[in-house]
Amino acid sequence: MSLCEIAEYDPEEPIVREGELDQHFFGIMEGTVAVSVRQDNGRDVFMCSLGAGDVFGEAGFFLNIKRTATVTSQGKTVTIRMKRTDITAILCDHPIAGNKILLVTIYGLLRKLKATNHELAYERRADLDQDDVDSMVNGLLGTD
Repeated sequence: MSLCEIAEYDPEEPIVREGELDQHFFGIMEGTVAVSVRQDNGRDVFMCSLGAGDVFGEAGFFLNIKRTATVTSQGKTVTIRMKRTDITAILCDHPIAGNKILLVTIYGLLRKLKATNHELAYERRADLDQDDVDSMVNGLLGTD
């Protein structure tokens, strides 16, 4: 725990901002956050909510890239925050604890992937396929 920081956030307070270069990894201990991404037109699009037990900041943990989303506190939120270098130290010095961090991270990523797959499948069901387009064109042209 000496390598972690406990951070408290007020309602509507940004925790991370899309586009920032930051290598912190977060675990939500208490509260709820909203995850959003900015569209090309400048509007923020809500992606999901995360709550106690969820993690975020995996991309900054594994890769040296800018934040892919903005995460905002939706009420009083308490997180545990760790730097990439500190997690690396835990992996080396305390492998059992390090493995637990990695397992929580993998589990969180798999939950997010499952939710994304469900959303993608829903969107694809709503899409027209080529047979639908052909039928519509034939109907308009009266060639059915």
